[in-house]
Amino acid sequence: MSRRFNTKYRLVPQAGFGRFRTNQPGIHSHVQRGFDSYPTPAIAVESLLDAEPDLAQKIFFEPAAGAGNIVRVLRAHGIPCVARDLAKRGFPLDRTSDFLRCRRAPPGCTAIITNPPYRLAEEFAAHALELVPDVYLLLRLAFIESVRRTALLEQSGLRVVYAFRARLPRMHRDGWKGPRASSSMAFAWFCWRRGYRGPVILDRI
Repeated sequence: MSRRFNTKYRLVPQAGFGRFRTNQPGIHSHVQRGFDSYPTPAIAVESLLDAEPDLAQKIFFEPAAGAGNIVRVLRAHGIPCVARDLAKRGFPLDRTSDFLRCRRAPPGCTAIITNPPYRLAEEFAAHALELVPDVYLLLRLAFIESVRRTALLEQSGLRVVYAFRARLPRMHRDGWKGPRASSSMAFAWFCWRRGYRGPVILDRI
């Protein structure tokens, strides 16, 4: 049985949140995209923290830390975050590891937050929920549309989807040297809580 989405809106605009452009990873081949590393804009993480102040009480695991953009924002707010990735990209990691082969989260970590590799988003979400009770993934807003992902989106504790009022700054692929054309891609934070059975809330940040 499908679940109905509740919608609530915050009508007070956020200061400093202008109109931005986003990345377009889908137009490049898997070979061109390599590890699918698209550094996350700080404003994306700041907006999530504003929407969910209780995140300050958690200890996070960032399994695809890349250049460290998400980790830096969390740590700047005094929020502990263990950083790992499949390969080093200039940011100091707790260690390198393949997240999809991890059997447990780092000690003390009860939440996972990441901007997962585009082509592995479903696998990252499902595996993260096996490791910790709270999962926060920055994904394309269109991720919500799939029939194939019904179990993940309707039966796995998806609690809230935070869509951005304005486009995020463009996320260029790590090492990209080509043109900086814009796109119309929309992103959102998808937030799961293991055991959650209520309606999925769509909110705007």
